[in-house]
Amino acid sequence: MQKIEHIGIAVKDINRSNNLFESLFGKAHYKIEDVESEGVKTSFFQCGPNKIELLEATDKDSPIAKFIEKKGEGIHHIAFAVDDIESEIKRLSNEGFEMIHNKPKKGADNKLIAFLHPKATNGVLIELCQEIAK
Repeated sequence: MQKIEHIGIAVKDINRSNNLFESLFGKAHYKIEDVESEGVKTSFFQCGPNKIELLEATDKDSPIAKFIEKKGEGIHHIAFAVDDIESEIKRLSNEGFEMIHNKPKKGADNKLIAFLHPKATNGVLIELCQEIAK
């Protein structure tokens, strides 16, 4: 793993949260994107070398909707940049980590993604991210 790529924060209202984080960071988000496969709308802020991703549920049955219902708004996951997501999934599986996704899928911000199950990581949802070549 190279670095923390972003921290994902579950929010109820992405427009209200964008205003809050714009005030906090002193700058606007750089991208809003719908990820239909995950049932979310995302908004990204650049913070130094890292990013903050706001996630609003667009589907009442999405993982974000369920997270907010159970835990409320707050930190949802930590994402790490990787060079080769498939070999990283294989390595982590061989180390005994339970994966939510055994194959990468397309995520937001031009990334392939896969999640580790939080049962395997002390309750922290970990996302692997690989930049998709353009």
